[in-house]
Amino acid sequence: MNAPDINRSILRMHIAAIEAKHPLKILGVLPRGSAGHVFDPNGMEFLAEKRPGLDLLGLASAEVDLGDLLGRQVAIVLVSGLKGRDSEELPRLVEAV
Repeated sequence: MNAPDINRSILRMHIAAIEAKHPLKILGVLPRGSAGHVFDPNGMEFLAEKRPGLDLLGLASAEVDLGDLLGRQVAIVLVSGLKGRDSEELPRLVEAV
């Protein structure tokens, strides 16, 4: 079963709720397969900037919270965690929400 497409205005509303709850700024949607830890074929991957106070537990909590809102598995990739070629290529692939 495929998950339905998400309306962009609803996606922006859910992202705003996550940004209000967790210290991060979501920059946009990454192409499917960018993060290696999303196994759901309907999962979504986002690129985000870390804000002061974000720790690993907070990042995992933001992924779970956003996934619950969207009804699918979510990965959040931090710009600060990108190294090498990924640090140049992934930001160029982001689709704005």
